[in-house]
Amino acid sequence: MSEVLIYEFISKIEKVLMPSGYLFLWVDKFHLVEGVSSWFGDISTLSLVDMITWNKEKMGMGYRTRRQSEYLVIIQKEPKKAKSTWTIHNIPDIWSEKVEKRHPHSKPINLQKKLIEATTCEGDIVCDPASGGYSVLECCKELNRTFIGCDLVFGEDNSET
Repeated sequence: MSEVLIYEFISKIEKVLMPSGYLFLWVDKFHLVEGVSSWFGDISTLSLVDMITWNKEKMGMGYRTRRQSEYLVIIQKEPKKAKSTWTIHNIPDIWSEKVEKRHPHSKPINLQKKLIEATTCEGDIVCDPASGGYSVLECCKELNRTFIGCDLVFGEDNSET
């Protein structure tokens, strides 16, 4: 995804995110090292507030080092609050979980479930605009949250359809 498209995506999320709401954004090591602050441009109502490293418990690909982890940056809309918006306080900043591949970019379901539980209440709406394998939907069903999500569909030539 281009930097411009990422900025547009984040700016649209900012418009619908409730005050003190969270955006959980998966980033790879390259983008983490390069920095993600440019993705926010002039959006001053969003702040990086935390990060979780996901140990995938398996070796992946890489040009220099082999990737075994991914990173989840936690972004919060103003006003920044922690205690009243994050109710579970024992989530480690390094999360180990091996996932069953249901999608090329499958994410750790137990972590997703814990984060949804920590930042929402029963009946709240959870939006996943890049749903992929719809694991967030499964978490929402188990936790009695309302799910809204979609994903891009790519043709054989990898163009959007």
